[in-house]
Amino acid sequence: MAARIIIQMPSSLIETRPFEPGTTGWTASDLDDPQIERQWNSGRYEIVEGVLTKMPPAYYIGGKVLQRVINRVVAHVGEEVGSFAPECEIVVDEHRVVRADTVFLTPAEEKRQNKAALAAGRKDPDRTRILIPPALIIERVSPGHEQHDERTKRRWYTEFGVANYWMLNPFNKTLTCLVLRDGVYIDDAAGRGDVDIRPSCFPGLVLRLKQIWKT
Repeated sequence: MAARIIIQMPSSLIETRPFEPGTTGWTASDLDDPQIERQWNSGRYEIVEGVLTKMPPAYYIGGKVLQRVINRVVAHVGEEVGSFAPECEIVVDEHRVVRADTVFLTPAEEKRQNKAALAAGRKDPDRTRILIPPALIIERVSPGHEQHDERTKRRWYTEFGVANYWMLNPFNKTLTCLVLRDGVYIDDAAGRGDVDIRPSCFPGLVLRLKQIWKT
């Protein structure tokens, strides 16, 4: 049976709301309800402008090429520079909770995240969704959902202040690396097929796309 929460309406009428994709009025605070969070954790959901949205399952090829990108970055910079984590939930604001394919946090950002969690009244920072802009977010683009990554999430991450946003599309073999400058994303490095690209956020790193796409 779907979980329901009770909302106090301005008219003093009580309305029940089912935990179903497409329902409106959802906020990040709703996830503090243990019953709602259990429903949330049973699937892959986002809150998109207050609308409960279920995300599609990921394709194997997307995970494979994403892991290759991560491996090459880690091999170049070392683990002491920062850490990647998959499938992280980010609270952009009260009406937008996004599930990012991969985030990269520096040690300084991890400390900021812990402080933000404590400031938000969370007793356990390790069980807190990300509240600060990560240094880098990587999204793998899937067929039929290009607009969500290329437009919606791009706008969200701009407003949130994510310094670097990469969009990885294994189906058309493209990697687009964006960097935030004066509140706007600009192209930092991009390529298709077999070219080499050099993202500025990791000086000296060369991503050889031919190796990324190999079967």
